[in-house]
Amino acid sequence: MKKAKIVRHALNTLPPLTARERTQLKALAAKPDRAIDLSDIPPLTDAQLRSAVRGRFYKPVKRQITARVDADVLEWLKSQGKGYQSRLNAILRREMLSSLK
Repeated sequence: MKKAKIVRHALNTLPPLTARERTQLKALAAKPDRAIDLSDIPPLTDAQLRSAVRGRFYKPVKRQITARVDADVLEWLKSQGKGYQSRLNAILRREMLSSLK
């Protein structure tokens, strides 16, 4: 049995678009929304829309930084077990989101 080869691309390593692909994308972008055939897409029910979750599969890009943190804050984070950096990120994200509201 032959094993399938998985090819993965990051956004910056995608192969460049061909001239034909560019032409197809321009034609699609020029098409008005009402001209797009949606007949093969089932309509969403009100229940599905109510339970929809935004950004469920979103995974932000991580960047390595150097930050100075008070020693007692760092010890508190580490005292809760493995994953103190993830906890720190979660705390910062929660604060960021609350300030954006």
